[in-house]
Amino acid sequence: MSKTHHIIPIFVPHRGCPHDCVFCNQKKVTGLYTDITQTQVEHTINDYLKTIPINNKTLEIAFFGGSFTGIRKEIQIELLQTAKKYKDIGAVDYIRLSTRPDYISIEILDLLHKMSVDTIELGVQSLDRDVLIKSNRGHTVEDVLKSAKLIKKYNFNLGLQMMLGLPGDTKTKAIKTAIGIVELKPDFVRIYPTLVIKDTLLEKLYLNSLCKPLTLSQAVNICKDLLMIFRYNKIDVIRIGLQPTDNISLEKDIVEGPFHPSIRQLVEAKLYEKILNSFFDKTKIQFNEITFKVNSKEVSNIAGQNSSNLNLLKSKYGIKRVKVVPVDISKEFFYVMIKNKEYKIDINKYIEQYINEFNNL
Repeated sequence: MSKTHHIIPIFVPHRGCPHDCVFCNQKKVTGLYTDITQTQVEHTINDYLKTIPINNKTLEIAFFGGSFTGIRKEIQIELLQTAKKYKDIGAVDYIRLSTRPDYISIEILDLLHKMSVDTIELGVQSLDRDVLIKSNRGHTVEDVLKSAKLIKKYNFNLGLQMMLGLPGDTKTKAIKTAIGIVELKPDFVRIYPTLVIKDTLLEKLYLNSLCKPLTLSQAVNICKDLLMIFRYNKIDVIRIGLQPTDNISLEKDIVEGPFHPSIRQLVEAKLYEKILNSFFDKTKIQFNEITFKVNSKEVSNIAGQNSSNLNLLKSKYGIKRVKVVPVDISKEFFYVMIKNKEYKIDINKYIEQYINEFNNL
């Protein structure tokens, strides 16, 4: 039985970050309005340790906020020593932090290694120079390439975060960023469609009709392509979209943008929709009933939200009955049963056909 992985999140909002990216108001995103202290870190860790099951789990302390290595060195040491204390006694297994590509150096990595940090996430956001400039990122594409390679050289786990829908961004630029990220060989990625958050420069641009956020449908379609690229290259996508919170909702601090509490499922379902359309367009058999046999965790994805994929099959191909049966098989393929004949659908083979389209971008 695989172990359950639990994150103990420590939010470090705006500490050390001199840049106001157009999309960013970290105090809104995290819900925190005061600086974190060593005592608060200890309280947070202790509170989580009381509620997380003891058996069959791994625990990771994660410092979120985007610019951890930009804060004063003595504060970095203070916070990391606190986390390291719990790792040294075996109470937690891993330590992770998030930072900017221009806040990585040999000196910084030496310190993080000494403090037993396991994983470093970089907020890449885009590998397009124009997008970075228009988003006030304050770092260059070269900063990303240099930092990522240095982190890998030091044998840290590397996570890269990208955004789509930033000022100046296009679907083509987002795809090129994903392809560039693949070349950096990260251990995992996060994909964030850009949201217009209150009290940001992006909100001002939006209210003055100087930028237009992606619709949910546009974001889902682009994310589907990005997911295919990463999946085909065996890079784990650990999150798509911001985690919903009390503040992060359309009724609170999100002004506009492609927010959905289950956007990951929408993206996964869109991927299956593309595969199913391709398969049934090529299948000339006349049939009234089909049965899917899929991994039990993929049932909702192949069905689509509110059975959207199943309803599409019924309306487009005139299928009267569609059944989805969970079975103990890999997520890498599924079966379609038609008139007692079984078709094995290799997902990666279909993805390979699609991503070949991106080679000419």
